[in-house]
Amino acid sequence: MTGSAIELKCECKNDPWGKKGSDSFAGRLWSQNSGNSESLKDSETYSEMWMGTYPSLESRLASDDTLLSDHLKSHPELLGKAFCRKYSTDIPFLPKILSFAKALPLQLHPDKKLAEKLHAENPDKFADANHKPEIAVALTKFELFVGFKSFEDLEEVFALKALEDILPKREKLNDEVLRETCHTLLKLSPEKVSDIVSKLKQISPSELRRNHQVPELLERLSQQYSEFDNGNLVAALLMNYMVLKPGEAVCVPADSIHAWLSGDILECMARSDNVLNTGFCPRADRDNIDLFTRALTFNPQSRVSALLPAQSSPVGWNQRTCEFAPPFNEFNVLGLSLAAGEVETHVALEGPSLLVVTQGAGEMKIQGEDKSLRLHEGSVYFVATKVQLQFSTQKELKLYRAYAVV
Repeated sequence: MTGSAIELKCECKNDPWGKKGSDSFAGRLWSQNSGNSESLKDSETYSEMWMGTYPSLESRLASDDTLLSDHLKSHPELLGKAFCRKYSTDIPFLPKILSFAKALPLQLHPDKKLAEKLHAENPDKFADANHKPEIAVALTKFELFVGFKSFEDLEEVFALKALEDILPKREKLNDEVLRETCHTLLKLSPEKVSDIVSKLKQISPSELRRNHQVPELLERLSQQYSEFDNGNLVAALLMNYMVLKPGEAVCVPADSIHAWLSGDILECMARSDNVLNTGFCPRADRDNIDLFTRALTFNPQSRVSALLPAQSSPVGWNQRTCEFAPPFNEFNVLGLSLAAGEVETHVALEGPSLLVVTQGAGEMKIQGEDKSLRLHEGSVYFVATKVQLQFSTQKELKLYRAYAVV
């Protein structure tokens, strides 16, 4: 058996919506990641640092630049027999650090049935046949749109005079009315979108008691993607706008509409890169609106149902570890926070894990091994199955650890 904790070298993307230079959490961690010899550039955007075995931006061993996937194929004992029976030798989840200065595309990730169909029809665009439910944990203040508002909030929206000639007239709101409404807004001409946005930005506060942030959000989104973008209307009118503090999280099931607005997050998802985009991007890059709206699900519906509470985790012996446990079975995420002089032990897990240090520094000891491994901001490690770990720090240490549920 090779080493049970392996330091990884990771790569960072440079999407135009990312934060620039040292303002980017993803960029800062990437610049300190082992094996990276590049410095941050103030003029460059740094959007996503990926961890794991997904082929388009795969992690490598810091020691010799071997692909993590190749190493695991050669050493399946690191994963365990039960894991390999269920997942083969690929890590079934994909953690990322994301930093964004403006809204990411309005999007959803296909469920397994749709992903299989899209992959078979267009494997160049849809590179895998897996679903992509995900969670997002705030590392800094995190603004986002996720899921649809409650019907109570939406009743006020549907009563707005500025929308009376375009929204479907129904006595009662339900999921199908929402689907039809989303389709209608996404199909509007650029000129019609601009006209409605202009009217809504001038609306009286008395008409928007439950949706008072709509004019301000439309102003922000219009500045980022122009007043002609259909995503402005769908996000500001129909979707939950949320602001999370560091350590708070949301859960996004497959086929759930969402768009991250600003902040820095740890994102973890099932092993897929499939996405359908319909707003906050050039029209030429948008996917089929009919397909998008047919795929939509309506969970979460309300801010409360979108939240994923942090639970006290039995993995940590000293109660310094919380756990985010989404309602899908590929992974859970542990969050560890230590102050100076504190120690935490993680019991041996039945599946492999990937951990990333987001703040501070410390040491990690492996039960049965003499050496200690140094941890610092940007450190990323693969940890084999059934390995007990002890963490300590002289100052502070914060890390997240995604592990496979076997």
